[in-house]
Amino acid sequence: ASPADFEQIWYFTRTELLLRDDGLAVWKWDPSGKPHVTDTNNASDGDMLIAYALALAGTAWKRNDYILAASRMAQALLAETVVHASGHTLLLPGSQGFAATDREDGPVVNPSYWIYEAIPVMAALAPSDAWQKLSDDGLTLLKTMQFGPRKLPAEWVSLSGQPQPAQGFDAEFAYNAIRIPLYLARGGVTDKALLTRLQQGMSQDGVPATIDLTTGRPKTVLSDPGYRIVNDVVACVVDGTKLPVSALQFAPALYYPSTLQLLGLA
Repeated sequence: ASPADFEQIWYFTRTELLLRDDGLAVWKWDPSGKPHVTDTNNASDGDMLIAYALALAGTAWKRNDYILAASRMAQALLAETVVHASGHTLLLPGSQGFAATDREDGPVVNPSYWIYEAIPVMAALAPSDAWQKLSDDGLTLLKTMQFGPRKLPAEWVSLSGQPQPAQGFDAEFAYNAIRIPLYLARGGVTDKALLTRLQQGMSQDGVPATIDLTTGRPKTVLSDPGYRIVNDVVACVVDGTKLPVSALQFAPALYYPSTLQLLGLA
């Protein structure tokens, strides 16, 4: 983004989303809603991405105000959502509703919320040993999350005992979880066994799909280049396969797969 585009996005974020008193952003903004904010809980991965973007922009364009805002948000994440529970350092998906005090099968985590490349930046912004532990424990837990015949993580995982799909959520590997291999690769995690297990488990004839974890059956095949690029990036990391030409051609489509494709290309 240009500095002007970035400033515009940051202005919207400040005025429309940073409405909580703890320094985190509300996660749900609906253009047709009155008021626009329809859920004031935060989404911890969103907050981490905001802080990460501010830190990168502040460094690139020498904007101390961005760095300061990033530090405040990293500090708020550390205070509100990075917790030590069930013998691990965890990222609660939101400050309300996921802790052991909030629900019977808590704590509940979403393994796709670990943005491995951003965690060292959070540690620079809000120094604490907890960040490195968060990164290490996220990986350790991910290796143990092997649910159903395809041995995949669930979107929402209860850690009250042995990891298992959380109550009240579909036991599936779906639109959240498809980011996991991309975040691993971008974060420099090149564990072949882990990446291969995820890639094989989440694919139907080489194409990513949403998976019912109980039966192992695919629900929706995700053939958009933005979804396919996740497998392309994994193949590149695991055995050096060049990205196909189709992956390199970016044409804006739906917001989410477009985001994944841009992250993959970057």
